[in-house]
Amino acid sequence: MYGMMVLMDEIFVYAVLIVLGLMFGSFAGASVWRLRARQLVADKADGETIDKKEYKKLLPLTKASVRTDRSQCLHCGHVLAWYDLLPLASWVGLGGKCRYCRTKIGWFEPLMEVGVAGFFVLSYLLWPTDLLTMTAIFQFILWLISGVLLAILFAYDLKWFLLPDVIVFPLVGIGGLVAISKVITAQHPVETLFSIAGSVVILSGMYYVLHKISKGQWIGFGDVKLGLALGLLLSDWQLAFIALFAANLIGCLIVIPGMAMHKLTRTSRVPFGPFLIIGTVVAAIWGPMLINLYFTLSF
Repeated sequence: MYGMMVLMDEIFVYAVLIVLGLMFGSFAGASVWRLRARQLVADKADGETIDKKEYKKLLPLTKASVRTDRSQCLHCGHVLAWYDLLPLASWVGLGGKCRYCRTKIGWFEPLMEVGVAGFFVLSYLLWPTDLLTMTAIFQFILWLISGVLLAILFAYDLKWFLLPDVIVFPLVGIGGLVAISKVITAQHPVETLFSIAGSVVILSGMYYVLHKISKGQWIGFGDVKLGLALGLLLSDWQLAFIALFAANLIGCLIVIPGMAMHKLTRTSRVPFGPFLIIGTVVAAIWGPMLINLYFTLSF
């Protein structure tokens, strides 16, 4: 009987995480388009060259206030009803098309929803520490919130080679809360502070140096700021090193074959933010296990 109750509790937790993940994934997807619309308006005001077709398509997203903001079809402009916005279910039920103009919606929205839901479930399933204290639960909740922001940054940088400050700065704040909570609960606070500092140096300081040396040609300053946020989120220099290694490894696995097949050249723009984000997720979830494995095999 007790085992059955535990199983039911676990199923309930996973169900809640899936539903929340789909909802926040939908929010993340919508946020990407709204951010892009506002960016285009700002770029046009600054006299920069913009895609006029994209500008016209996304302009309606900038006209509503926070109180009157309503989701709408990017093709026909029809304001969507609540039953058009059910995460994943509406997309599947409508065959991936707008209910009103029947234009294909595309895969971006469902991928964002499934991606964030998968992140929530995977994080809970493989979280390296027990969620038995309020501090541990608090840190895990901060991690899930950061995952939503990371999804927005991942998609935005992949599409437009930019990491918006309006998302990066709150992520830095969440990372700061994680770092503070770890210092407060640490048995050796000074040692923990040094580890956090090392994490920031590895994931942000190193890229800052590269940014300065290359005058922004190799690494954008957005990656430096993202590195600061990720360094604080991990708050451990060893995990930061794993994140850096994983990010560069993934980058090499994508860039080198791309150059070999002549799809990329030395001057091609490659967004590094997604690599850093994937590397950080790998380090946070599997990092402690990899560190323990390393020391076990070494000694």
